[in-house]
Amino acid sequence: MAAKSPLALLGRFEAKIARANREGLRRMLAADPVLVDVQPAGRVMRGLKKHVVLHAGPPIEWARMCGPMRGAVAGALVFEGWAPDLKAATRLAASGAVRFHPNHQFGAVGPMTGITTRSMPVLVVENRAFGNRAYCMINEGLGKVMRFGANDASVRARLAWLRDVFGPLLGAALRKAGGLELTSLVARGLAMGDEMHQRNVACSTLSLRSLAPQFARLAGDAEMRSRCAAFIAGNDQFFLNIGMAMGKSIMDPVRGIEASSLVAAMSRNGTEFGVRLSGTGDAWFTAPVEMPQGLYFAGYTEKDANPDMGDSAIMETVGLGAFAMASAPAVAGFVGAGGMREALAFTRDMGAITLAQNLKWTMPALDFQGVPAGIDARRVLETGIRPAINTGIAHRKPGVGQVGAGVARAPLKCFANALAFLAQQL
Repeated sequence: MAAKSPLALLGRFEAKIARANREGLRRMLAADPVLVDVQPAGRVMRGLKKHVVLHAGPPIEWARMCGPMRGAVAGALVFEGWAPDLKAATRLAASGAVRFHPNHQFGAVGPMTGITTRSMPVLVVENRAFGNRAYCMINEGLGKVMRFGANDASVRARLAWLRDVFGPLLGAALRKAGGLELTSLVARGLAMGDEMHQRNVACSTLSLRSLAPQFARLAGDAEMRSRCAAFIAGNDQFFLNIGMAMGKSIMDPVRGIEASSLVAAMSRNGTEFGVRLSGTGDAWFTAPVEMPQGLYFAGYTEKDANPDMGDSAIMETVGLGAFAMASAPAVAGFVGAGGMREALAFTRDMGAITLAQNLKWTMPALDFQGVPAGIDARRVLETGIRPAINTGIAHRKPGVGQVGAGVARAPLKCFANALAFLAQQL
C-alpha cells in the first residue's frame, strides 16, 4: 500500500491546525517592531564568543560551504584577530577549532553569506508587542563587501569603521530618539515603490531623514557627521538589514505553536535551502538550493553565479520582497521578472499560499490590498506554488562580489518534509 501524503495525514487534524494558525497570524499581525540600538554582537547575543562564527541559512559545516561563504569566514577570522592572514584563517576554519552556527539560532539574521562574529556591530530591533529582540549586521554598502564573500584589507577596514565610528553613532542616535518605529516606515516605503528586499530606496531615505537630527546633535565634528550621513545616503540597500532584523523579530513569537503549519523562517546557505514551521520547533527541513533566475551585470553569466544564499528570505516570510512586488514594478525589471503585469502576478500568486493580508502594509497598485501574510506550508504543497524570493546573485568565487539579481524559488521538498514531520508529531 502506498504511503499517505503529508496533506492526507494532516487532514484529520484540520480544526486543530486552523486554531493554531489563527494564533500564529494574530501574533504576526500584532507585532510592533522598533529599531532601538546598535551594539557589538557579542554584547547582546549570548554565547557568541571566541571562535564562534554565525552564518546564513540552515546548519552547515566548513567542508560543505560554498566559495563566497568560505571567503567571508576567512575574512571574519582575520577581522577578529583570531588569524594573522587569510591563509591562516582558512587553515583555522578547516581545523575544527571554529564553531559554526546559523544566525537564526542566536536570534539573528544576515544577508547573503550572513557572517556574524562577536565584535561586529548589529542592529537591535525590539518587538514591543512581545518583548523579544532580533539582530542583524549593518549593511556594508556597495563594492567589495563581506556579505558577498570579499575579504581583503579594504573590506576589513570598512567593517572596522562600522564597529568603531558609524555603529556607536547610530546606536547613540537611536537611543536619543527613543527608537525608530518600523511598521509605519515600511508602510510609507511600500507606497513609494519599495518592496524591502531588492528595492529599499524610500525606506533608506526615510531612515536617514529620521536619524539626521540626532546625528547632528551627537557627532563629534562636521567631517564625522558628513561621512556617516553620506554612508546612508549613498547606499540604497541600507534599510535591508534593518528590515531583516524587523522580520526576524516579527516571526520569532510565531514559533513554537503546537500544530501550526505556518512558515516561521526560510533561509539558504549557498548549498541548502531550509524551512522552519511554527509547529516543528527548532528543526530545519532542507533541500538542495537552486540557482536564481535573473539578470547579470555586464561581463557575467550564470556560469559565474553561486546558488542562492542568505537569511534575507525572512522578508518574504513576513509578506515583503517578492510577495509585495506589486508595489515595486521597477524591481521586476531589475531582477529579470518582467514589468508591471508580472509584478502583479507575483503578488497574486503569493496570495494563494498565504492565509491573510497584512492591512498595516498595503499596496496602492492593488487598490490598497494588504501584503500576503502567513505562508501556510499546506497551501504550498497543495498548489505547487513555491515561495518566490527576490535576491542578489553572488559570484561563485570568494572576493568577486555581486554579479546580478534575480528571483529564487523555495524547493517543494522542504515543505513536504516539514509537513510529514508535523503529521508525525500530531
